[in-house]
Amino acid sequence: MADLPFTLDQLRILRAIVREGSFKKAADSLFVTQPAVSLQIQNLEKQLEVCLFDRGGRKAQLTEAGEVLISYCDSILNQCQEACRAIDDLHNLKGGSLVIGASQTTGTYLMPRMIGVFRQQFPDVSVQLQVHSTRRTGWSVANGQIDLAIIGGELPTELNEILEVIPYATDELALVLPINHPLAKLPELTKEDLYRIKFVSLDTQSTTRKVLDQLLSNSGLDVQRLRIEMELNSLEAIKNAVQSGLGAALLPVVSIEREISAKTLHKPIVADLKVQRELKVIRHPARYCSKAAEAFLNDILPIFASENSKFKQREWVKKTNNNSTIN
Repeated sequence: MADLPFTLDQLRILRAIVREGSFKKAADSLFVTQPAVSLQIQNLEKQLEVCLFDRGGRKAQLTEAGEVLISYCDSILNQCQEACRAIDDLHNLKGGSLVIGASQTTGTYLMPRMIGVFRQQFPDVSVQLQVHSTRRTGWSVANGQIDLAIIGGELPTELNEILEVIPYATDELALVLPINHPLAKLPELTKEDLYRIKFVSLDTQSTTRKVLDQLLSNSGLDVQRLRIEMELNSLEAIKNAVQSGLGAALLPVVSIEREISAKTLHKPIVADLKVQRELKVIRHPARYCSKAAEAFLNDILPIFASENSKFKQREWVKKTNNNSTIN
């Protein structure tokens, strides 16, 4: 077999330039000098006998040949990382790494608790959490950049055909009121009561807001009739606003458990209103599953799963030759 016209270092540099947008920023991110980066790209172009970048503009812009090469770059480098991790598992059962992903709400409120339990059992494993939109998280799992993830939204159709999607838990959407709100004294509220109170909500451009509004509409609530008095850009800001008496809010239960327990927010019962969304575990069935990922699947996920989940019932078994625990 003839020698390849590029090295892995050259591909790493190429990917860094595209990611950072310039040769200088790429050099800084890789802790090398800019001349070293430029020389590697020049050598790569000479070996391939093509120009990879259009050097006429201020930003590093790929040529058609550059676009072709970068389309293979992530796949090549991810495969190399998987190979290293597989070998590392054989020689270093007490180490290893785990990269997990989550959509915004799950990543903020549920995943840190899971990681805490995991680190207690496996303190030598390096854990990285990536919190992004459901769509971006799904593609990261598909591309091998994330081992597994928990999402609350819907995946694009093409990803449903690639990834294994396993129902995991349900997260309820609940009404919360300031402790001293007049309606907090009532034993039960109705849907009509919700149309008469002021609400604090996420910004209308928020992906999470759109998902929550759709869930409310599906439950029979007329979202257009809700009196949104204030829009904020995070669930934490909304909770603080409700605690300060600025209005009510409809929030995922997973995000308010601490405040309900501390009695700094009131969660009333609303008759005939049950709003739930399904959380799902996603992973790529064809990719290598490290011992760390397998331990997270088999030992940690069942702890937080819904009662009827395959994880809770211990029906989920990773079908590989690897042992499911890290010694």
